[in-house]
Amino acid sequence: MNAETFAERRRRAGDAAEAAGLAGLLVSPGPDLAYLTGHTPPPLERLTMLLLVTGREPILVVPALERLLAEHAPGAAGLEMLDWRDGEDPYRHVARALPAGRYAVTDQTWASHLLELDHATADCLFVAAGKILPLLRAVKDADEVDRLRAAGRAADATFDDVVQLAFAGRRELDVAADLERLLRSHGHQRVDFTIVGAGPNSASPHHHAGERPIEVGDAVVMDFGGVLNGYCSDLTRTVVVGEPADELRRVHEVVRAAQQAAFEATRPGVAAGEVDRAARTVIAEAGYADRFLHRTGHGIGLEVHEPPYIVEGDTTPLIAGMTFSDEPGIYLEGRFGVRIEDQVVVTDAGADRLNDAVRDLLPVV
Repeated sequence: MNAETFAERRRRAGDAAEAAGLAGLLVSPGPDLAYLTGHTPPPLERLTMLLLVTGREPILVVPALERLLAEHAPGAAGLEMLDWRDGEDPYRHVARALPAGRYAVTDQTWASHLLELDHATADCLFVAAGKILPLLRAVKDADEVDRLRAAGRAADATFDDVVQLAFAGRRELDVAADLERLLRSHGHQRVDFTIVGAGPNSASPHHHAGERPIEVGDAVVMDFGGVLNGYCSDLTRTVVVGEPADELRRVHEVVRAAQQAAFEATRPGVAAGEVDRAARTVIAEAGYADRFLHRTGHGIGLEVHEPPYIVEGDTTPLIAGMTFSDEPGIYLEGRFGVRIEDQVVVTDAGADRLNDAVRDLLPVV
């Protein structure tokens, strides 16, 4: 991504803040700062903050010892750098640059920084950007979709490889380690999670892989992902060790139909909650309404969970370029669970899947 891309993102963010009646947007280290500048410092006690003030040029406040790093960020062109040295009060620098008004502050901002900034400013009010500007990064450009697709394909390849390995007699932890190794072998620079739940543990959607040996007849839910070239993957598939029991086969078919229904409901202009309802209706009609324990999906991009959220009652209209998970599930406590998850992108014509791993109830050994 070139400097012009980052400048355009900052312009859109500033316009969105102004349209929301804000005096500006204050951006701390995290995915929003990376999105708007390409600068990726760790969140620390030293203040780093991008100031997007309506009617003014953007300013990046940085510790002096990190200025060179900030100047070499991909999106640094066009940014005024305001550096401060240890022993100085950076909040006073920020306060002098902020006219009176209401500002959105990105959700990753440390409370300690926000409290100091509030103390340093007399006429500024701060609100959570996630509430006022929730869709700041929701609509992806072509490059972002390509990166998400590449991450998704790497997750698909990981699944294709892991189902060739032995499951029976090994621990959940062993399969989780296989998933981490395979994600890295397929290009992931970071692995964020490897959920492996077997047998009764598969009925816990966020089960932590443990010492339980996997047994013949077990359903095994694998939910795994990480980061490839800055963008996230997140894939879930359910397999069975040996031949599935009739009820497991039946539940899997219901979940697969629900996932397909959500996919077919996805198109521009449709409310996010309508996509959730499409999946939920299929599951309810099969008699498992109270066993679908979570929303149908979450946005994905620089973060694995970000807006839009595909949940009942959410009226956010879908826009071409939005990317999110389609992951209904059914969980029968004490017995087994089933979840199938793909990432999808909204297109002008409907939707496109970013994952192609087989969705059948695959038998493993």
